[in-house]
Amino acid sequence: MTTEIRQAYLLAAERAVQLLAAKEVARCWEEESVLPGMSVGGLAGHLARSVLQVEWFLDGQVLGAEPVSPVRYYARLVGTSVPDSALNVGVRARSEETAAAGPTVVGEQAQAAWQRLARQLDKEPADRRVAILHRPGEEMLLDGYLQTRCVELTVHLDDLALSVGARCPAPEAALAVAVDVLVAAARERHGDQAVLHALARRERDVDQALLVL
Repeated sequence: MTTEIRQAYLLAAERAVQLLAAKEVARCWEEESVLPGMSVGGLAGHLARSVLQVEWFLDGQVLGAEPVSPVRYYARLVGTSVPDSALNVGVRARSEETAAAGPTVVGEQAQAAWQRLARQLDKEPADRRVAILHRPGEEMLLDGYLQTRCVELTVHLDDLALSVGARCPAPEAALAVAVDVLVAAARERHGDQAVLHALARRERDVDQALLVL
């Protein structure tokens, strides 16, 4: 399982690096993206962080806390659909901070990080942990964290490609990981009955149970 997750992540990260280097992204950098309140540059910065952060988190100090599962990582989120929630304000701020370097630098940084990770990840043990730096004191197993990055990469590859009129589909392996994680998070957050309604009886889907992000 470790090999499959890491390979799925690297494929998605490579696709993100390719899109970040596209001339359409640089040309539209200051324009609004398909996500209200976020520029194309900010969205590109957010996408790039799913490559850059893996290295940052690998370098973080691990203290031995109980690791958070990828399902729990998403199931506990609140305010995902509220533009001015603390969650979304924080995401936009971190994304714009990364984007401030400009499209060329962001693209080069993401490419260099992906190249290093392609050499490093297969050397990391299955029980390797990483520190979740934006949640001080929290840790995840590396493979669990990479599953969350598959979610972020596949979702925001689609967002960024649509924003700039490019075609850049996410790899099937990463999409499968992302769907598995998000459906499991929906089940934990709302329960199986609500998820069943969302899948088979939309008229009874009062909780919008599959809308995790």
